[in-house]
Amino acid sequence: MKKKLQIRDLKVSDVVIDMAKTLGVDYDEEHCETCLELPEHLGSGYVKAYEFDFGFGIIETDYTLKKDFHFDLKKGALYPLKILFNRGGSFYHCFEEDGKETEIKTSESLIVAGTASNNHVFKFKAGVPTCIFSLEINRKLFEEKIESFLPNMDEELITLFRDVNGINNFFHKSRFNDTISKFLEEFTECDLDGFMKQVYQEGKSYEIFTHILKQYLDDQKNLDKRVIMRKSTVESIEKARAIIKDQIAIPINVSSLAKKVGVNQNTLQNGFRNLYDVSVNEYIRNHRIDTAKQLLTDTDLNITEVTYKVGINSRSYFSKLFKNKFGVSPNEYLKKVRSKSTG
Repeated sequence: MKKKLQIRDLKVSDVVIDMAKTLGVDYDEEHCETCLELPEHLGSGYVKAYEFDFGFGIIETDYTLKKDFHFDLKKGALYPLKILFNRGGSFYHCFEEDGKETEIKTSESLIVAGTASNNHVFKFKAGVPTCIFSLEINRKLFEEKIESFLPNMDEELITLFRDVNGINNFFHKSRFNDTISKFLEEFTECDLDGFMKQVYQEGKSYEIFTHILKQYLDDQKNLDKRVIMRKSTVESIEKARAIIKDQIAIPINVSSLAKKVGVNQNTLQNGFRNLYDVSVNEYIRNHRIDTAKQLLTDTDLNITEVTYKVGINSRSYFSKLFKNKFGVSPNEYLKKVRSKSTG
């Protein structure tokens, strides 16, 4: 049976306090931080809120529930902009009026805003470890901080931040990148205390905020024009690299390689340039020649055998590539290493 909680959504501390009151448990408050531990009969884990200046705050959760939970956010005077990062597990979001549920999976982010007539419902399944980091922004208070910058912002951000009273619903889902993952980890693993902890975590929150806004603007571009690599793209590039290494003796076509790892050819090429500073074909050539050098050094294979072993069908072309990279021909290199081994 699911547990349904109605939560105030004005300040991040309200979320924790309302949860604690509804669940009948205590909560702790220290400086800008409010925290509760889930009671054993409901699950295990915690919910924390960090409150900073200008209506800027964080809700951090890491728990596993014993029953399904629905969080219905109460109607109020203001509707915060929420930027959620799912660090583990999955949960569901819908706007209460349309009821269309969207699953938010691990490494996905969600930028959302509710309205008086159509606020959020968040659903969490029993038995699913859930780890969420949510930036919560009261846009009416936050306006004071960014007012002088708004005229020079991108139109998308102006629209997002000018809606200080929460008139329009907003929804944007994407996968967040490795840089944001690193910042999230640094925030949650901070071992400072008191004032230094508060200053560090507030600064880290703004780093996360800045990077997700940059990624959001990048998301508005066509796929082949994006410059920020998503975690899923990095995983695809690494998968392509593994294929290149595993299939060194087989001719590799860039277009078919892109299809195998689920990205388009431009994304694959841009990914290799970003991660390895070379094109896909340059990476393949370099890997083949490096492997050839290792085979000439460590095995008894002759040059022709090595040439075919690394997927190059022309000995003269192999010799040219080898000399361009190492400054000597394969013959010269082979004589040198094998004379050492017999000397």
